[in-house]
Amino acid sequence: MRLRSGIQRVDLLLGGVIVVGTLIVLVSIVLHDATGRRGSGLSGEFAYDVEKLAKIDPGLILYEGTGEAIETGLATARAIAIDAADNIYVAGDRVIRVIDTSGRVQRSVDVPGSAGCLAVGSDGTIYAGVGDHVEVYGGDGALAAIWPASGESAVVTSIAVSREGEVYVADAGNRIVIRYDAEGRELNRIGKKDAERNVPGFIVPSPHFDVVVPRDGMPRVVNPGRLRIETYTAEGDFEFSWGGPGVNIEGFCGCCNPVNIALLPNDDVITVEKGLNRIKVYAHTGEFKGVVAGPEQLAPGKAVKICVVPEQCQSGGLDAAADSAGRIYVLDTAANVIRRFVLKDK
Repeated sequence: MRLRSGIQRVDLLLGGVIVVGTLIVLVSIVLHDATGRRGSGLSGEFAYDVEKLAKIDPGLILYEGTGEAIETGLATARAIAIDAADNIYVAGDRVIRVIDTSGRVQRSVDVPGSAGCLAVGSDGTIYAGVGDHVEVYGGDGALAAIWPASGESAVVTSIAVSREGEVYVADAGNRIVIRYDAEGRELNRIGKKDAERNVPGFIVPSPHFDVVVPRDGMPRVVNPGRLRIETYTAEGDFEFSWGGPGVNIEGFCGCCNPVNIALLPNDDVITVEKGLNRIKVYAHTGEFKGVVAGPEQLAPGKAVKICVVPEQCQSGGLDAAADSAGRIYVLDTAANVIRRFVLKDK
């Protein structure tokens, strides 16, 4: 598979260095073949180990599914967001659909291109990442503005709106987060490697690069090549990071996880991993809290695999969002449905 525009092969090398420890542990699954046609070339012992990783201690699973999935009606669903009134927004097929919690489509917004990421402001403004730029739609669905691309290699993969109405855009192609005011004026850029400011620089091996902004106003940004989440000030100063490579439940495994993150109402961070599908919850300071769902809940009966090189993680991947009551909505981009998870009764 070829990489998307602007994601350089040098990143593949850097990402490989960062996760070398994980790769050593996971060498057993490098050749996993879901079709079974090639055969993995690995012994049954290794296959057993892969399946073992998919099994999660039930005591760590804090959530349960609510049953029937919400149909999106899309052939290719790509992103999900939730507004202040708990309406669900899902993008795909050159449209953004607004769905209520009962699953009824309230309205649709036509998009000239295919939106790969979404955010909704407190006033109902929709921000859609379409290829290399951001498109802004009013609450009535009318196109309000098109913000120019941040560079020749721009690939917009995530958008977040702060409580103050500032907009943070993750550009995977240029490996940077751009902070804008509500009118689309660029305020500053976050994440460019700078030894003097102790900024490590983002390693983005594939088009999965996400950002959220909790109430403290400090963006949390996935550094996928380092398998961790980094915290910055709005002005771009590096504060701290958490996560790291590991096959244990607290860590992130594969080549470029987590692929997506989202916030709960209390600012806990929801993390979404690809390959070995796992959705977990951490405090916004990084402490592991528990599991929303694992492979057995998200893809029962399907082959378990882990993306070890970026070419295995170029497309797909689940997305997630949470409503004001803390219910977590998971967009299954394979089945094009939305699954709802709620906290288990204690």
